[in-house]
Amino acid sequence: MKRERTARREERIRNVLARRQNDLSLVIDNVWDPHNVAAILRSCDAFGVSGIHLYYTENEWPELTKKSSASAQKWVDRTVHSDPAEMIGSLKAQGYQIVRTGFSETARPVMDYDFSGPSAIILSNEHNGTSPELVPLVEDELYIPMQGMIQSFNVSVAAALILYHAFTQRHAAGRYNSPSWSEDELEKRVQDWLQR
Repeated sequence: MKRERTARREERIRNVLARRQNDLSLVIDNVWDPHNVAAILRSCDAFGVSGIHLYYTENEWPELTKKSSASAQKWVDRTVHSDPAEMIGSLKAQGYQIVRTGFSETARPVMDYDFSGPSAIILSNEHNGTSPELVPLVEDELYIPMQGMIQSFNVSVAAALILYHAFTQRHAAGRYNSPSWSEDELEKRVQDWLQR
């Protein structure tokens, strides 16, 4: 069902898009559970992430229902990749800091990272961790310090915590105070979102 175009809705879309962060992204690495993917998309929308990257070689991007995704998938752009070197190379060429999640001896706590600049964080499969072909391409690894007996958060919870950390840094730096896009690009996106 197409939503009615009203001045109020257009203003809301314009305000949301003006705060979108086009240089903060997640790389979803073979995450198969649709509820986890839907929760990740909701966190991306909530913290102003404009787009994510999908790397699916072992699993398929899960089918999301409106109930499970709460329609967040229509507000977050998705770019599909199949070549790991091309994906990482493209992000690096755009000036992105790329970090993967994990628990190796060289992993550092999330607080050690500054996400106020262009950043992409790889969130990996719930059971297998980072795809082996991505490991040599991305040296930096982070973990979320925990004080309990369990060693890891659910991938969707980890996404929310990492994005919140990035949000606090970007908010302190004033990154949410001005649009990431030119006026023409912002207007183009407003018109696109009005059709969603």
